[in-house]
Amino acid sequence: MGISDRIRHGGEFAPTTTYLNTATYGLPPRRAVEAVRALAAELGTGERGGSGDFGKIEEARDSFARLVGVDSARVAAGGSVAVHVGLIAASVPAGAEVLFPEGDFSSLLNPFVLRGDLKLRYAPLEGLADAVGPQTALVAFSTVQSADGRTADCAAIRAAAAAVGARTLADATQSAGWLPFDAGAYDYTVTGAFKWLLCPRGTSFLTVGEAAQESLVPLHGGWLAAADSWHSTYGPIGELAPDARRFDEPTAFLAYHGAAAALPFVEELGIEAIHAHDTALAARYRAGLAELGHTPVPGTSPIVSVPGLGEREPELHRAGIRVAARAGHLRATFHLYNTEADVDRLLDVLSC
Repeated sequence: MGISDRIRHGGEFAPTTTYLNTATYGLPPRRAVEAVRALAAELGTGERGGSGDFGKIEEARDSFARLVGVDSARVAAGGSVAVHVGLIAASVPAGAEVLFPEGDFSSLLNPFVLRGDLKLRYAPLEGLADAVGPQTALVAFSTVQSADGRTADCAAIRAAAAAVGARTLADATQSAGWLPFDAGAYDYTVTGAFKWLLCPRGTSFLTVGEAAQESLVPLHGGWLAAADSWHSTYGPIGELAPDARRFDEPTAFLAYHGAAAALPFVEELGIEAIHAHDTALAARYRAGLAELGHTPVPGTSPIVSVPGLGEREPELHRAGIRVAARAGHLRATFHLYNTEADVDRLLDVLSC
């Protein structure tokens, strides 16, 4: 049974639109919606003694770690990519050179830009590895570009960084969940899990390599950053957690109760199967676009952007099709709850 059949028979999703906008927000499965509702109901009645279950944070951490191929000890939980990037940006020495792709997502760039005392360089994504130089201290890039779905040559970038002793920061927000991803290959990774990983917004993960953990100071560390959290609720922390948990943000329980249900669902389906499903739908759409005389940004990712068609997004919205207009492009994205019928519906409206 393929993913489409498993999804349809499982009843995990019930979109009321032709939803092709996962790169903005992934639809949470029914089990995640129910988990959030259950906690909200408990909080409303006062039945729960606190604001949520810390065990759910650990379940989500463990599930994410399995999905990206690292030990849970390397994963910090939080709510925002920008906050995680800010922690890394704060660790870079003044005057250091940080290299980015041109036009990458602002949450990855701005924490470094706002420092005001770093040397920032930008290069085309396709030439990022070649742009790494002897003065480069950090290469920060999205593995898949949000605006148009272009995929970075991650192996070449890692090799170029290693050759000069530079560290790497990979933003996997637009890849984790459909593209096999090894977080252990990077010094740092950040992942907003509310897109392809189907978690509620407010779920974000930071991974830190063992050699890089001492480079970060847990600037936003509260009592949860302590080795013994429940005995560190008042006064200075005596001992930090020995692993990446020291970098945890105080998390939103509603989001993490949902994440603890959503992430195992992605594990059950399997990234390889999701990859095959998503990219097949994208290929069908690309072929249909060619027949209509439109040329999308080249690539094979399930994020498909067509330059110059962004102005048609309102028309598609009125037709019940959810896509996005980004950087002048019409961006459609295909994920596990989508079918060939969704692709054909979009092409049909675009043909008019």
